[in-house]
Amino acid sequence: MSDLQGTIVAAHGRHYLADVEADGQHQFLQCVTRGKKTNVAVGDIVHLKRTSPDQAVIEKIAERTTLLYRSDQYKSKLLAANISRLFIVIATEPGFTDDLVSRALVACEAAGIEAHLILNKVDVQEGLARARERAALYTGMGYPLHEVSAKSDPAGTVATLLPLLAGHSSILIGQSGMGKSTIVNLLIPDADIAVREISEALDTGKHTTTFTRLYKLPGGDGTIIDSPGFQEFGLYHLSEGMLERAFVDFKPYLGGCKYYNCRHLAEPQCAILDAVAAGKISKMRHELYGQLLHESAQTLY
Repeated sequence: MSDLQGTIVAAHGRHYLADVEADGQHQFLQCVTRGKKTNVAVGDIVHLKRTSPDQAVIEKIAERTTLLYRSDQYKSKLLAANISRLFIVIATEPGFTDDLVSRALVACEAAGIEAHLILNKVDVQEGLARARERAALYTGMGYPLHEVSAKSDPAGTVATLLPLLAGHSSILIGQSGMGKSTIVNLLIPDADIAVREISEALDTGKHTTTFTRLYKLPGGDGTIIDSPGFQEFGLYHLSEGMLERAFVDFKPYLGGCKYYNCRHLAEPQCAILDAVAAGKISKMRHELYGQLLHESAQTLY
């Protein structure tokens, strides 16, 4: 059977769905990898060998521009490939965790992906001032923040976000309850239909929210990947050197320590620790750095 090229638009376990254009027609093909490999991510461009009218084997993954993934002590979980922007959805309610936001930002810096924050539910006045105050930590580091209210102002939400997504391959991530699905449904009017099609093609039945999936933006100018809500973002795969460079708030002070191999934890005359003491780097961010250093030393794979 002929060799084809496609884009992975959904992943569920070891089963993948590729959007393939053949003879001017788009078709979803169910794909598997050879052997037990699971190194395929949504957004990957893949070379396929068709094995039946609607099935194929992934022969090769094209070179990626970026790869976003999270990891724990034992394994890594690929989130998306070839993305240029990541949007972290936070909200005035329920409360978001700074740990998850900071970890996602560190992952972006390490992977060379531009990060933005979306503050949803800005119509909830009682939580707005506090949410803005907490978000100021990230805007102070240079990360853009976009305020929307997906339920009470859907048109305004689309008008704010669509220009930011145009021409990019983006991913939306966030904890459950932040309104991420509402935002995706506004941006992709046929998202529910697409999910049903993908679910049927993947044979995942009603488990529509448990897999990562890629949509084309209306008009075809860009793509958006929606990932399931998650509460943890492990970064066990980042080495010590990668970590210090992935904290943008550390950058002005790197190279200023007395010792060239300073770990920025308890060493004397450490420029990072001095900046924390002076309030130029948030204590919470430095504590996270220490936690991530500890995690990177625990990796078993």
